[in-house]
Amino acid sequence: MTSATLVSIQRGSIAPLGPDSVPSGFVKLPVDGPIEVTSLGLVGDEQADLTVHGGPDMALYAYPAGHYARWSVDYPEHADKFIAGGVGENLTIDGWTEADLCVGDVHAIGSVRLQVSRPRQPCFKFALRFGDNRLPKAMVRNGRAGWYYRVIATGTIDAGDMVTLVDRPNPGFRFDRLLQIINFNDASYAELRTMADLPGLASKLRELARLAIAISDSPGR
Repeated sequence: MTSATLVSIQRGSIAPLGPDSVPSGFVKLPVDGPIEVTSLGLVGDEQADLTVHGGPDMALYAYPAGHYARWSVDYPEHADKFIAGGVGENLTIDGWTEADLCVGDVHAIGSVRLQVSRPRQPCFKFALRFGDNRLPKAMVRNGRAGWYYRVIATGTIDAGDMVTLVDRPNPGFRFDRLLQIINFNDASYAELRTMADLPGLASKLRELARLAIAISDSPGR
């Protein structure tokens, strides 16, 4: 499919999360009306730990709307929280999942252009949000992780906008394959070579691929 729908937009402020009051911007609230997107994401959206969240390669976090029904079946005790924004995403998108993407895909939403850069890797704050330590491992296992965008053209977006595929520079490198590589560390040498210079892939993942190649090529291996 070449288009999907932006069903809702969420942003959050840094606030205490969990019993130990860990600073976090995980909890996102719906945005009413159009909102500006800068090179670092939604105006007014905050991240507490910029070493693992935010920045150009993780400016916006998108999540498939259809995943929430499956989470609610798996963990019915949390069904009231498995709603748009529940896993901390900025953009809830209906019509696509990870299986519909390739790394580096460029999407148009409103006047904005976004590029698919990397999957989410869930951290302990996902567990804190739901009070359930099983959830981060479950997200790794089931692959319902969502994806990050970098912003390549700023502008405004609004709930209800179409999300349209406008460029696919890497049709041979599927996003769900990247998700498997990251979660289960099973990249082939050829895939690492591709990832090291893959257009659109997050810079940190390109660097990790180059490191893995260097280790593989080192004497004695």
